[in-house]
Amino acid sequence: MAGASQFRFLVTGEGGQVGEALRRTLAPLGDIVIPTLAELDLTDTEAIRRVMREVRPRWVVNAAAHTAVDKAESEPELAFAINAIAPEILAEEARSIGAVMVHYSTDYIFDGSKVTPYVESDSPGPLNVYGKSKLAGELAVRESGAAYFTFRTSWVYGATGNNFVRSILRLAREREHLRMVADQHGAPTWSFELARLTAEVIGQTERLAERDKCSVSEAALTLSGVYHATGSGETTWYGFAARAIAEWQKREPNATLATVEPIPTSEYPTPAKRPMNSRLDCSKLERTFGWRMPEWSDSLATVVGLL
Repeated sequence: MAGASQFRFLVTGEGGQVGEALRRTLAPLGDIVIPTLAELDLTDTEAIRRVMREVRPRWVVNAAAHTAVDKAESEPELAFAINAIAPEILAEEARSIGAVMVHYSTDYIFDGSKVTPYVESDSPGPLNVYGKSKLAGELAVRESGAAYFTFRTSWVYGATGNNFVRSILRLAREREHLRMVADQHGAPTWSFELARLTAEVIGQTERLAERDKCSVSEAALTLSGVYHATGSGETTWYGFAARAIAEWQKREPNATLATVEPIPTSEYPTPAKRPMNSRLDCSKLERTFGWRMPEWSDSLATVVGLL
């Protein structure tokens, strides 16, 4: 599985939205090893250690996650195995070989009661098993002693795989009316933009190490921490769906698509409780790396154009 290059990435989440985007954005930077599920079962801690020691990456980018929010309520052990224990083992192994860990977390670590966007230092309070498992993963990475970057993001979608945009556009062609929650606020994030950000941060860290004539893990330690990283702006699930359908209508002016009705969360009960406010303040990311994610609506228009 491992090659001979000095600059090597181990990326988890093969076949996932972020994992596949990372395959494209990291390719110019070095060799990428993206194990399949058969090669790396993230519920098997010994398998994680074995792969890490075999590959000996310079960067570990953990894009794998148990993201079925409602399903996690009935399978908490699986959610914690993938979202908490696996990152802990990856980070421990990264520290032991001097690698840097990149990890992705979620707006769902917050309870959504704050009236303004959340900053990185705000106290967490997850409302569901998924959020609790992702918070546990964050803490494990932080406490591992590894150099790390944790990017908290929200409402991730892309042009491939199962995601909100593709589901909404399919339903819009099948139905006359859709009812969408209009009182949960957040920012949609294109998986490719998240991968572009990751490549940028890795590139900046590598240049810093070269400038300071130190190891990449030493350079990363000066910047290590949690960063909020979402599309710019904000909307609701209703606004997200309506905009996606409107963008598709531009492509197919004569298509008959569903109308969208805004409803309150109370009219759409789910097994897992969601935060009402998922907005994340991303100014730390911009201050540190000079990086601002594109406006969510601009990214959405691009993605719909790719479908």
